[in-house]
Amino acid sequence: MNLMGLLRILLAPMVGAEYSGQVRIISRGTLNAFVRNRVEPRLQRVVRDQLDAWYALVSRAQWKNSAEMKQQQRSASIVSSERVVFNIKGNEYRLVVAVDYNHGTVLVIWLGTHREYDQIDVKQVKFDKERYADSTGSN
Repeated sequence: MNLMGLLRILLAPMVGAEYSGQVRIISRGTLNAFVRNRVEPRLQRVVRDQLDAWYALVSRAQWKNSAEMKQQQRSASIVSSERVVFNIKGNEYRLVVAVDYNHGTVLVIWLGTHREYDQIDVKQVKFDKERYADSTGSN
């Protein structure tokens, strides 16, 4: 079972259940850990502000499908029916997410610089919690 399938079971246990209202973003902690552990200290405030702006915008979204998302987020790249890439800080950073439009869920899969993004297979990349851990291994 893929990750989005598991999320559907956990977040919408009743057949046909759908959620409305705010989008649930999983996980803000990943965004914060990225800034804390992978962004140069002199850039942390601006990257954090950009990610906070993205978070606020997406958490209020009510997209029913990728076309609606793209209409509101023109700089986003639709990779597949459930995978989207957002540009952060003028495209210096890329944020890969899985979107479940029916249940209003956005799952952070990967976040990094544009240079790092060019080295991954965006269709296959999976979440790796070690990527966002601090250098001592505690987070």
